[in-house]
Amino acid sequence: MVLTLKQMRYAVAVADAGHFGRAARACNISQPALSQQVQAIEDLCGTPLFDRLKSGVRPTPFGAEFLQRARQVLDSADALTAFTLGQAGLPDRPIRFGLIPTVAPYLLPDIFPALTRELPELKLTISESRTDALIAGLVEGSLDLALIGTDAPDHGVRLVSRTLFDDPFVLATSRDENTSAPVSLSSLAPERILLLDEGHCFRDQTLAACRLGSDAGASTFAATSLSTIVEFVANGQGVTLLPRIALRKEATDPRIRIHDLSAPGAGRRLSLVWREATPFGAVFDRIAEVIRATRP
Repeated sequence: MVLTLKQMRYAVAVADAGHFGRAARACNISQPALSQQVQAIEDLCGTPLFDRLKSGVRPTPFGAEFLQRARQVLDSADALTAFTLGQAGLPDRPIRFGLIPTVAPYLLPDIFPALTRELPELKLTISESRTDALIAGLVEGSLDLALIGTDAPDHGVRLVSRTLFDDPFVLATSRDENTSAPVSLSSLAPERILLLDEGHCFRDQTLAACRLGSDAGASTFAATSLSTIVEFVANGQGVTLLPRIALRKEATDPRIRIHDLSAPGAGRRLSLVWREATPFGAVFDRIAEVIRATRP
């Protein structure tokens, strides 16, 4: 028996989904057919790839090593296919594009239509996750492209980063607060600053800008979204920093007031990141150009 690329793709799909049924739906085949192909790999290897659990599946130690190698093989196969087919550098499958939660709802309404208009042959699948998960997706090969708000960390895989634009921060307070702009960050009472929960890069950037310790979350409110924080601010329960790109969506409540920060202020730099080894670098550079041209 010879191990096939299709079998490897099925095994990787099971690992990504954590479940045979969800993987089968993602691969558009029946669950018995997918299970049979994974079983064929296991028969060839003489050992299971996955522990079958009540809630789904988990790679065995051997399976984790197999999947890592399979992803490398599939990446090489995809690169060879793209090189062979040409197609003006466009892939013959959707590009898997991930964005951080403090960017996705504010940029996608503008950039998705622009990308569809400027690159009509391009297909995208969009996901939203935190920076560490997006970088892990690039490293593992489950993502092709990521839009993040920090420098890409070093995970042993060479990544390419293209700057999109700077996104300054502003201060949001309730309408009833007596605040004069521009606001000095040093004048803010630490206990009144509302933060996202741990794992969000925007939380870390707020902590750094306001010179708060990393344990600030122990004594301050922590939310899962900027929209939740803004509602608390509107009710007079604290203040928060917001990225300027979020204002069209998050600052429409008349109970909110937005204030500029005094120099040097604070902000973040948004970047598009991908693996250096991708065959679609020219396409990703074009995507970066479109995003820059359609920034809000």
